[in-house]
Amino acid sequence: MVRKDKALLTIDVWHDSLTTDHAQYLQDWRVLDSHEKMRAEKFKTLQLQQRYVAAHGRLRHILAEYLSVSPESIRIQNAAQGKPYLVDYPELAFNLSHTGDSLLIAVAQNCQLGVDIEQCKPRNNLAAFVQKCFGVEEATYWHQLPEAEQNRQFYQFWTRKEAFVKATGLGIALGLKHCVLNPENPQTFLSVPAECDAARIWQCRDLAVEAGMCTALVADKTIANVIVHERHEKHEKHEKSH
Repeated sequence: MVRKDKALLTIDVWHDSLTTDHAQYLQDWRVLDSHEKMRAEKFKTLQLQQRYVAAHGRLRHILAEYLSVSPESIRIQNAAQGKPYLVDYPELAFNLSHTGDSLLIAVAQNCQLGVDIEQCKPRNNLAAFVQKCFGVEEATYWHQLPEAEQNRQFYQFWTRKEAFVKATGLGIALGLKHCVLNPENPQTFLSVPAECDAARIWQCRDLAVEAGMCTALVADKTIANVIVHERHEKHEKHEKSH
């Protein structure tokens, strides 16, 4: 299932719902390692705990499909800045993002990979966020937009930037203001921090997976293809067959 063409990158994106019943929750809980279970138990509300268990359980089930191993046998560790990776299969890149009940998991090979999904909630203080987090070119473009488009365009830039800092593994400490996309061609970057190599190696793709959401992928290779899989439909079909 893993693709080995190193020149052009194909990314699989798994879209799932974190809504879960008791049987699915137990299935997801069973495959978590001891560290994940300890972290799940620290959440203050049952809903947050269930979402964490669902997200990380589904991640393990998906990775197991690629690796042909049992989900519980997969060893996931975090790098120095917190980015997770596979100890035994470092060539398989993955990244996870969720908001509300929506989950996205991106999987590819031999690349740095990030994904982000956000609900496009109306905000009253967008201009302040733009000043703090956007580069000059991005801010100039955003301020010239019709007011009716500014909310969604803000989140589109935000998810691209978040996906980038996740892909690098260096996190938000990089400074979102210094990760500058090309407003005229938002699949490319105008500039990135020096520790992230050249801006030209990074590519971005927007995804349309769910109404009211903005979603972006970023990788350090030429993205030739993105395949979106609706995993929750498999759950529904499975439930209906019983």
